[in-house]
Amino acid sequence: MSVLQYKSVKRNLRIIFDLIPDPFWWGSFIIGYIKVIAFMGLTTSWNNSWEFYFINNYALSSTLAFCFTLLFFSIPLLFKGRSRLWVTWAFGALLAFLLLADLVYYRGYGDFLTFHLVAQLTNLEDLGSSILSLLYLPDALFAIDCILALLLLVLRRESGKDIRRQIPWFLLIWVLATGFIYSAHYRYDQVENGQNHIVFRICWAPTDSMRNLSPIGYHFYDGYVYFKENQIIELTPEQEEEIQNWYVQNQEDLPSDEYKGLFAGQNLILLQVESLENFVINQSYNNQEITPTLNRLLQDSIYFPNFYEQVWNGTTSDAELLANASVYPVRRGSTFFRYPLNEYNSLPKLLAEKGYATQASHPDNAGYWNWVQALIGMGFSNTLDIKDFVMDEKIGLGLSDSSYLRQMLPILERSSQPFYDFIITMTSHGPYDLPKEYRELEIDPRIDRTKLGGYFQSIHYTDKQIGMFIESLDQKGLLENTVIVIYGDHGGIHKYYNDELPGIQPQEDWWMENDPKVPFLIYKKGLGPKVIETTGGQIDILPTVAYLMGIEEEKYVKTTQGRNLMTTQRDYAVLADGTFVGTSKELEDHAVKGLTLSDLIIQSNYFDKNAK
Repeated sequence: MSVLQYKSVKRNLRIIFDLIPDPFWWGSFIIGYIKVIAFMGLTTSWNNSWEFYFINNYALSSTLAFCFTLLFFSIPLLFKGRSRLWVTWAFGALLAFLLLADLVYYRGYGDFLTFHLVAQLTNLEDLGSSILSLLYLPDALFAIDCILALLLLVLRRESGKDIRRQIPWFLLIWVLATGFIYSAHYRYDQVENGQNHIVFRICWAPTDSMRNLSPIGYHFYDGYVYFKENQIIELTPEQEEEIQNWYVQNQEDLPSDEYKGLFAGQNLILLQVESLENFVINQSYNNQEITPTLNRLLQDSIYFPNFYEQVWNGTTSDAELLANASVYPVRRGSTFFRYPLNEYNSLPKLLAEKGYATQASHPDNAGYWNWVQALIGMGFSNTLDIKDFVMDEKIGLGLSDSSYLRQMLPILERSSQPFYDFIITMTSHGPYDLPKEYRELEIDPRIDRTKLGGYFQSIHYTDKQIGMFIESLDQKGLLENTVIVIYGDHGGIHKYYNDELPGIQPQEDWWMENDPKVPFLIYKKGLGPKVIETTGGQIDILPTVAYLMGIEEEKYVKTTQGRNLMTTQRDYAVLADGTFVGTSKELEDHAVKGLTLSDLIIQSNYFDKNAK
């Protein structure tokens, strides 16, 4: 080969190699795709990550994941020189952060991050320990490559300076990848399987959406939905009729019983307890009652042992919505953040019509979950946030339950009667790191240092403060004329740390079952015990309490998605993920449809025109 021929071949090879992305880009893309597939395996299988790789549509899911990952990493191809290397690294780091953030949120809430949730980042204040408790050492594998790549870029400062832009590759990737994605959308969403398999949708089970679209595709589509739908919508006449018909079908027209209006004219306290699960009620550890106060209150309470949490992305704020408005929360983001000014035919409004002074208090920042603005919009005439309390003792996220409930007592004494006060506790929030001086239960050290042991101690602490609060009400003469409704806002140990329970030794069967039940009891001094086994959920609080408080049914029956658990003949609850529980199977379609309609109800501010 002559020198000229050699130079010509060398020049042609260089042109070819210049057209091929650099090894750093290829490595970042391949590692990124592997992490995406691993993440999908970890989060979209019922029992273990291996199940994902044998599902029927794995080929489609993995190919879509490949295309979305390729599109994501195509952006750095528009850069040249060392800028290409740094932008590629930044995209890899962004992907690692996104996967870890999704993984943490999935472990805590069974869902993935959305644009609506990102708009609520103010809620992360003081939640650092809770977030860290949901990260495990093996999770570092999602980020270790980014650390090594960063070291490589820093140490090899001269590399990559001759890298050229690869616009042809960028265009080719977008044509091929978007072509396949669109063909999948056309084939599965529009033609072949219709409603049986829809790729571009937000499913009841977020894991289905994640499995269909991959993390990158999931967030691309979520962004599209967010900017398209984040506004008040106008219902069509057909949609309005559908909602009205659902409310008609939800009515039972049953005769009243002796409990109707039993507490009419009495003061009402609704006590929402942080992370309180039902499995600790009437349960002991080493012959020590975990909730001695609540157990004692059951002797003068109406108790519903088959009562389920129904919160979604808004967690605690969703419980506030469910209890006071009897409407399911929106499927994406927090209802209080997205629609804080919505109108509802709420419990505070219904009681205000009967002359009640209404007040909501939460010893936290007013912006947390946007609760102050939302509860004012819901009809509470007064709200108290952290500015209205003396921060004399902080435990966990904020003011201790002991100090909070103690400071609430003089406020209630000064309230005009009858009053409705909505009180929300905080200390039993995860990760259950109760200070040593308040850990009163004697627990095996092997268990006490786990999340389960911390949960027992935290719930026992809050239970004690509730007992002292009620005793003080009695001493001040308020208890004789006051009804106290107590319920858990959502699960605790089973909701956020269930995967840690199998490793706890010694183990007892009673704490192993992951049952999303929360307590619901209605206490009145001297009432006597009554247990109602009917299956229900937080959405049933308003109609049940309204019935007992003497509010006429016609005032709320057309605006509550829940049922009066005192008289209902229907036995069911619909969990936030669409799961139907209970014996009234013939009502499953109607009941689950309520989740879909609640989105329309809230997004259209339906009750602004249809309050009664």
